Amino acid sequence: MKRRWVLVAALVCLFARPGLRAAGAEEEVFAVPPPPLSEDYYPCAENCHDDQETDPTPRVLEEEHTGIKLHHAEQFRWCLDCHDADNRDKLRLQSGEKIDFSESYRLCGQCHGAKYRDWKKGIHGKRTGYWNGKKQYLLCANCHNPHNPRFKPLKPEPPPEVPGSGTLKSHAKGKHLKEQTHDGGEEK
Repeated sequence: MKRRWVLVAALVCLFARPGLRAAGAEEEVFAVPPPPLSEDYYPCAENCHDDQETDPTPRVLEEEHTGIKLHHAEQFRWCLDCHDADNRDKLRLQSGEKIDFSESYRLCGQCHGAKYRDWKKGIHGKRTGYWNGKKQYLLCANCHNPHNPRFKPLKPEPPPEVPGSGTLKSHAKGKHLKEQTHDGGEEK
């Protein structure tokens, strides 16, 4: 009998955890700026896809979108895994639900769950606003190219020079630095 109560308590705790949602529950919507979409392509349906038949075959694109090189699990992914085949102005979740580009964080979160959780809490990405009030979040695509999301390697800056360590040129020459006061004058 005691084991049954322990099992029931464990299940209640598991399903009562924040972040889990019941089937059919509404996903939280976040205030985001407009997605960074190219005016050359967006809106897709108006510009080119409204009169074209969809070819779902994974392939290298040779006529259109030649500037897009997929480097995002490309051995497993194809354009139509994320973009909706019937309406290119929508993204498609794994469930088949169609979403606007302004909710692309939900699409990214399907595979990048830990980053999505951190993004919602303001740990990953950029969010502005008030600590306990209204906030605005940047979309994943504001920082990461969705087709090639890894950041390019950056050359690190040199470490700062530490005053008094003998690394400052003026200290090495035996000169002393004068400190500036708040009003622009010098302290002696």
